[in-house]
Amino acid sequence: MTDVAVQVPETSRRLDAIDRKILMVLQEDASLSVAEIGDRVGLSSTPCWKRIQRLEADGVIIKRVALVDQNKIGLGISVFVSVESADHSDAWLKRFAEAVSAMPEVMEFYRMAGDVDYMLRVVVADMQAYDVFYKKLISAVPLKNVTSRFAMEKIKSVTALPIPAVVTA
Repeated sequence: MTDVAVQVPETSRRLDAIDRKILMVLQEDASLSVAEIGDRVGLSSTPCWKRIQRLEADGVIIKRVALVDQNKIGLGISVFVSVESADHSDAWLKRFAEAVSAMPEVMEFYRMAGDVDYMLRVVVADMQAYDVFYKKLISAVPLKNVTSRFAMEKIKSVTALPIPAVVTA
C-alpha cells in the first residue's frame, strides 16, 4: 500500500479581503489595467500591483490566459472519458500520466475515487478525430475499460473559482 500525501495549500501569508477582491476581478477580466483593478478593489495602482505580484509569487495566481470558444475554432465535440485500469502500480501511472498529458485533445485529467480510476475531458473536431484520439489512448498503456460520454449541450461552464470570504478567528 502506498502512502497518500495530503496536499496542504502553501502560501506565505493569508489572503485578506482585498486579495480576494483582486482575485475575483482578475478571474472575471485579466486584461484590465492595474489602475482599473485598483479602482475596483479600493487601492491605488502601486499597492495593487504589489499585491498582484505577491499573489503570483505565492502561486495563488498561476497564469493569465485568453479563453477561446472551442466551437468557433472547429472543436465542436466535448467528450468525458472514464478510464479503469487493472494495474495500479506507480510505474503504470507514470507512463499513463505522461502519455495522456502529452495529448493536446485532453483539457482536464483527474485521478478519481469511486468506480472509475481516471476522468478526462477531451475536445475534438468531430467523431473521426475522436476515433483517432481513442485509438491513441488505448494504445498508450494497457487499460481495463474506457467509457466515452459525449456532451450534447454545454449548460454551464465557468473558469472563475468561487473565492471564499475571509474567515475571521
